[in-house]
Amino acid sequence: MARRRVNTTKYEIIQEATRLFLTKGYSNTTPKQICDTLDISTGNLTYYFPTKEHLLAVLVDMLCRFQAKTIQDMVEEDGVTSLLAVCTELTSMAAMSEDSQIAKDLFLSAYSSPICLEIIRRNDAKRSQIIYKEFCLDWTEQQFVEAETLVSGIEYATLMTTGDSSPLEVRIAGALSSILMIYNVPEQLRKQKITKALAIDYRTHGRYVLEKFIEFVEQTNEQTFEALLNGTCQEM
Repeated sequence: MARRRVNTTKYEIIQEATRLFLTKGYSNTTPKQICDTLDISTGNLTYYFPTKEHLLAVLVDMLCRFQAKTIQDMVEEDGVTSLLAVCTELTSMAAMSEDSQIAKDLFLSAYSSPICLEIIRRNDAKRSQIIYKEFCLDWTEQQFVEAETLVSGIEYATLMTTGDSSPLEVRIAGALSSILMIYNVPEQLRKQKITKALAIDYRTHGRYVLEKFIEFVEQTNEQTFEALLNGTCQEM
């Protein structure tokens, strides 16, 4: 029996695009660069991904999965509460954006993209229903969705710095306080979690998390290719 020919073009595009986004930066990467590296036509690229934003959405989906896994690992391996873990997540994002222009560009591009922002809000709303349920017992699913609209705005404002922006620690503390207030976390507990999150060497932790995310993307792409060749790949 003849062996079935596997079309890997879509996944080669994802692999190369995500590599360039994480090494050159999303804004510095053009569709033509992706096409030239893979020796494919622009039409071939746009057949799978109509715009560069659609490729960013694939990376953002990986980011959401990575963040969920990171929080789960912190809770299971380090014994921290999910509330502190989610505070540490924003702290790391802010530190990454402060120290890495590529990370900052990725986050700000994602929060500025309607496609990507929908992915972020959808994932975070589901997660928030678990993390904050004890403080929002009478909330509906829609209320969590609406809350994430506010939270994503706060997160973007924390990452989007200008020449007169407040110092990193001040921005993190203010953002966490506002977010925890939205979810009815009591003041004493808010202060406790924010203090613990800021007590971490968050710049070092941010660099570590960025490295682990890059590894996660590479492994995800490799596993997808392996599954594709074995005939067990699920659509990304």
